[in-house]
Amino acid sequence: MNNKEFIAALSQRTGYKQDDTQNMVRTAVYNIIDHLAVGDTVNVSGLGSFDVKKRMERIINNPGTGQKMLVPPKLVANFKPFATMKEKVKSASE
Repeated sequence: MNNKEFIAALSQRTGYKQDDTQNMVRTAVYNIIDHLAVGDTVNVSGLGSFDVKKRMERIINNPGTGQKMLVPPKLVANFKPFATMKEKVKSASE
């Protein structure tokens, strides 16, 4: 499902116009991003939690040259689904 299909389905379920639905989804996503940017954890009921984790510094091998390179530490967004979502996906695949 791409963004256009998602907005159309959500619009149909809620009864709002697609433009209004698109604005609501955009606002929700930007709000999540803003909170992650300051280090907050965001819990979305029935879905899961978003947080920021620090990936440690590591050494990798460049496959082209075989040279070892140091990858600096960085912050990455992380998503952990809630048990209810995991169960629903699991039961749908069976």
